[in-house]
Amino acid sequence: MMPAIKVENLSKEYAVGGARKGSRTVREAVAEGLKSPFRRLIGEPPAGERFFALRDVSFEVAPGEAVGIIGRNGAGKSTLLKILSRITEPTAGRAELSGRISSLLEVGTGFHPELTGRENVFLNGALLGMSKAAIRRNFDDIVAFSEVEKFIDTPVKRYSSGMYVRLAFAVAANLDPEILVLDEVLAVGDAQFQKKCLGKMEEVRKKGRTILFVSHNMQSVRFTCGRVIWVDGGTVAHDGDAADTIGRYLRSGDPSAGADLGEVIRTLPPDPAFRLEGVSLTQEGRPVRQAVESAKPVEIEIRYRVLQGTTGLRVFIDLCDDQDTLLVQSFHDERSDRISTMEPGLYVSRAVIPANLLGPAFYEIRVRAGIFNLRSCLPPRAVRLPVKVENTGRASRAYFNDTFRAKLTAEIDWDTVRDTTSVVRETPCP
Repeated sequence: MMPAIKVENLSKEYAVGGARKGSRTVREAVAEGLKSPFRRLIGEPPAGERFFALRDVSFEVAPGEAVGIIGRNGAGKSTLLKILSRITEPTAGRAELSGRISSLLEVGTGFHPELTGRENVFLNGALLGMSKAAIRRNFDDIVAFSEVEKFIDTPVKRYSSGMYVRLAFAVAANLDPEILVLDEVLAVGDAQFQKKCLGKMEEVRKKGRTILFVSHNMQSVRFTCGRVIWVDGGTVAHDGDAADTIGRYLRSGDPSAGADLGEVIRTLPPDPAFRLEGVSLTQEGRPVRQAVESAKPVEIEIRYRVLQGTTGLRVFIDLCDDQDTLLVQSFHDERSDRISTMEPGLYVSRAVIPANLLGPAFYEIRVRAGIFNLRSCLPPRAVRLPVKVENTGRASRAYFNDTFRAKLTAEIDWDTVRDTTSVVRETPCP
């Protein structure tokens, strides 16, 4: 089967700073002259210095496949999509697409601000090569999905960013393209619209359309895509199963994940009521270095100072898996039947993750604190302890090499007996 998208040794090179070569207007020449002293002062890269936004990228996408593209800001994701959408020419290599492509790369892509929403729908359809009759057939669905019926005859320059992206997504998804390319389009919409968009992308995929989806929201990528390409520094760092690739990405790239915990705590933003003093992770009283055993409890000790008498102050932990999914959230006072007031002083709160709860996988424990119904005292992702769990527990001992199907391996009581009353007995033929 011919691939819907075929990328071979794709590279894109850009110039960094410096004066532009070639002909210039009088205004540009004057501006360049005025900027020259400042360039020398701040050490701006000289003219001609270049860098690769993409370097030797190769992959194929089959028809009907939904592929996520992830990576840090500046990794080359948007450059890749611009090349595939024929907005930017590659420096080297080639990209072949089979079928009509519809792209939504940023808010307002393809919209003319002076035209109304209605006019822009027909303009986008025409750019996709659709007839006016085909656009009319889809028009009511587009307007209903975008929820901008009242403003469909208003120039889009008066739309909010949310209205812009709702209409743009509705156009891109409802004009039946063979290839749908989306770049962080859900970041603008509200939670209800994001859910609606994810459902629409699933519907498009089931119709056999090809989807390329760039997002920093790993949950959305995992929901939509079975395969994920991780782009790092302009190259493909990993290409494979969504869960595996997302896990590799989350474990590898966060600068705070490998930072010294003491330094992280020392540089936390101040809070008038709470100050974190220290965090330790132990198993059987010994500090955790590389990995923990699934058969033994894991202890988290949190030392903190209450700076003023505070009602509703809660210290808690988030236990997340390597897909950034919250598995357990546990508070230091969750067994109490009343909201307590904590007086100023030094406190130690200890939590114990039971033995044989965690399956062999990568996890992250996030230490958090907040005042009930008022504010957080620690940034949600600031204090983080990576945890690797190795299987030493009782789960599946008879089938020790069996692949674990879940992150949690809670012990559930089973009882199996033979029910002799339901045994079918064969009666010999006469």
